[in-house]
Amino acid sequence: MKTVKPILVILILIMVIISIFSLLGKSQQMTVVHEGNSNKEFVTMISGKFQCSECGMLINDLNFASQVVAADGKTWFFDDHGCMAAWLSARPFKDEASIWVVDLPSGEWIDGRLAWYSRTDQTPMSYGFGAYRTHREDLIVFGDMQQAMLKGETMANLNFRKQLVGQ
Repeated sequence: MKTVKPILVILILIMVIISIFSLLGKSQQMTVVHEGNSNKEFVTMISGKFQCSECGMLINDLNFASQVVAADGKTWFFDDHGCMAAWLSARPFKDEASIWVVDLPSGEWIDGRLAWYSRTDQTPMSYGFGAYRTHREDLIVFGDMQQAMLKGETMANLNFRKQLVGQ
C-alpha cells in the first residue's frame, strides 16, 4: 500500500500537468504559417497572435514584423527583419518569394525587396534593421541588409554595434 500511494500521486500530478499544457495550447493558438495566400499579399497580423518562424518569439511589436510568401501561398511570419533575412537565405524559393515588411513611418505593409533598411533601430531581436519606403543617406537595400545579417554585422553584435553607432 505504501508503494501504491506515491505512484498514484505522481500519476495524478502528471495528468494535471498534461491538462494544463493542453488548455494553454488551445487558448494561445499562435500562427506560425498561414496557407492559401495565393494572391501573395500580406496577411493582416494581430499583436500577440503570431510567432516568428525563425526564432520562435511571440510577435508583439508589429513595427518590425516581416512576412515571406512562397509561390504556393504559404506565408511565414517574423518578429524582426533580421530573422526573416536569415531564414529566407536558406530556402530554395528565396529569389521568388514575396516579402512584406512594415514601413516604420507610416505603419503600412510595403514590398520588402524595394524597402530601404536602417542599421541602428531598436528591434525585437536587436538586429537593428528597420524598414522604410523612401531612401535616406544612411539606409541600405534589401540585399545589403541580408548580407549584413548573415555576416553578423548587426546591432546584436556588440563589437559591430560600436562601429555602427561610433562609440
